[in-house]
Amino acid sequence: MENRVEFFRKKNGETQEELANILGVSRQTILSIEKGKYNPSIILAFKIATHFKSSIEEIFIYKEGSKEDMK
Repeated sequence: MENRVEFFRKKNGETQEELANILGVSRQTILSIEKGKYNPSIILAFKIATHFKSSIEEIFIYKEGSKEDMK
């Protein structure tokens, strides 16, 4: 799954640390999400979307047929 968390975070002028504090997670979690190494829970995805005043679909892009689907 791809995401636009880094794009929205930078658009808001926030650091990874600031976003992490707002969402109640670690900076490493934000880094892992931005790098595509970690897919957030649905609850965290909703928190991220709400914070950026966007829909989950605008931030997280699911592409069917990816290697993740094969696991």
